[in-house]
Amino acid sequence: MLYKGSATFTLDEGRCPKWLFERMVKLGKKVTEEIITEVGPDEFIKRIADPVWFQSLGTALAFDWNASGLTTILTAVLKEAIRGREKELGVFICGGKGKTSRKTPEEIQKWGEYLNLEEKNVKNLIYNSRIAAKVDSALIQDGYQIYHHAFLFTKNGAWTVVQQGMNIYDKTARRYHWHSQNIKDLILEPHSGIITQKTQKNVLNLTSFKSEKTREISIHLVSQNYKSLMKDIILLERYINNLSKTIRLKTQKSYITLLNLENKEFFYHPVLKENFSNNKYLIKILEKLCLQKPQNYESLLATEGVGPKTIRALALIAELIYGAKPSYQDPARYSFAHGGKDATPYPVDLNTYDKTIEIMNRIRNNNKLTI
Repeated sequence: MLYKGSATFTLDEGRCPKWLFERMVKLGKKVTEEIITEVGPDEFIKRIADPVWFQSLGTALAFDWNASGLTTILTAVLKEAIRGREKELGVFICGGKGKTSRKTPEEIQKWGEYLNLEEKNVKNLIYNSRIAAKVDSALIQDGYQIYHHAFLFTKNGAWTVVQQGMNIYDKTARRYHWHSQNIKDLILEPHSGIITQKTQKNVLNLTSFKSEKTREISIHLVSQNYKSLMKDIILLERYINNLSKTIRLKTQKSYITLLNLENKEFFYHPVLKENFSNNKYLIKILEKLCLQKPQNYESLLATEGVGPKTIRALALIAELIYGAKPSYQDPARYSFAHGGKDATPYPVDLNTYDKTIEIMNRIRNNNKLTI
C-alpha cells in the first residue's frame, strides 16, 4: 500500500558527471533486471510510484539523497538501463526533463505501434500522461512549476507517472507520483505520493474531496451562456479592486454577500495582481468552454488551453460569488514505507515488511548480481 510522503531535497545546479552516470546505468541495469525477474514489470513500476522506494533506489545508485537531481537522473538512468530490452523486460519509459518531457505523447505512440497495441489503449495512455501533468500544474497550485515528466507503462496497461516541479523563489523541488492501480478517479486525490521539502500553508488544492462544491460550480459556470459567465468575471474584477469592502448585488429574489478574500490565501498565487476581464487568452478559453460545455470537471481540465489561470478564475468565482470555498490544504504528507511502531501514520504492515525482506534476500543471494 502506498502513502503520501514528504522528505527534504533542494534544487540542483550542474550536471551528473559522465563517470558517475555510466556507473549508475550499469548498476541500474542489474538491479532493474533482478527486480523485474522477481516481481514482474507491473510490480516494478508500482514501486517506482512509491516516493520512499524511488528515493531509496536513487540513493542506492549513488546519487545525492537530498537533491532534486535524484529524480531527473534516476529516471534517465532507468530509461538508458533498459534501452533495447524494453520488450523483453516488459517496461517502457517515456519522457524526461525539460524538452524531453514534451515528447512523451510521441514516445508512447511509437511504443504503441511497435507493440501493436490497440489504438484506443495507446490514446488512453497518452491521455493519462497529459491529465497527470495538468492536474499537478493546474489543480494543485502550490508554487511549483512542472519541468520533469516521466511516464512508465507495461503491456498490461499499468502505468506510473513521476514528475517534478521547482519553486524558483525558495529553490526547492517537489515530486509527484501516480500509479494506475491506486487511482479510482484522475481528479480526486489521485497521487500515490507527493515528496517535498516542506508543506505550504496555503495551496489551492482542487483535487481534494473538500473542493467538490468548487468543481461542481465550475462546471455550472461554463455550461451557462458566455455572457453570463463574463458578468461574473467582471464582478470578480470589481471585487478584487475593492477588496476591503463588502459588496452586495441585488438579484431578482435576494441579495448575495461576497466573501472577504484575504491576501494570505494567495501568497503563492497573487490573484490581486491578475487581470481576468481584460485577459484576451483567458476570455478566449472561457468562450471555448461555454461552447463545448464539458460534462464533468475532468473534461473541463482536459480541454486544450485550460491551465492554472482558467482553473483559478473559475475557483475564485465559485468562492467569492457562490460561497464554495475550495481546499487550501497542501496534499503532501509524511510517508513511511511499512508503517510506524506507534501506529503513526498507520500500524506496521507485517506482510509487506516480510515480503520486502524476502525479496531483498533473494536479490542479495542471486549470483547474477555481479558488476
